[in-house]
Amino acid sequence: MRIQLRKDLEKAGHEVLDAIDGVDGLQKLNESTGVQIIIADVNMPNMDGFEMCAKIRQDKKYNKIKILMLTTEASALMKLKGAEGGIRLWIIKPYVLEKMLVAIDKILLE
Repeated sequence: MRIQLRKDLEKAGHEVLDAIDGVDGLQKLNESTGVQIIIADVNMPNMDGFEMCAKIRQDKKYNKIKILMLTTEASALMKLKGAEGGIRLWIIKPYVLEKMLVAIDKILLE
């Protein structure tokens, strides 16, 4: 799904960096400039989405980056935990590309 999402977003004109898990995501974030939005999943190996987002929120260089959670997790408790952790939007897999693009555009304009 990560590879398909990257292809879909690039086709729509977005520049995309992808990572295999939270650890890789943080490393790529530290190596990059101009990141505007992060799309994460709760369920990732090595470092889950909540832990990765917490680390991002703790870093003054990155704590303003908008985070979108794309996940299979649909419980109200998970969504509340995400909102408390600074997740701007919660999307349940599988994503609908048109809705995903609208969500990304909306978040980027905030």
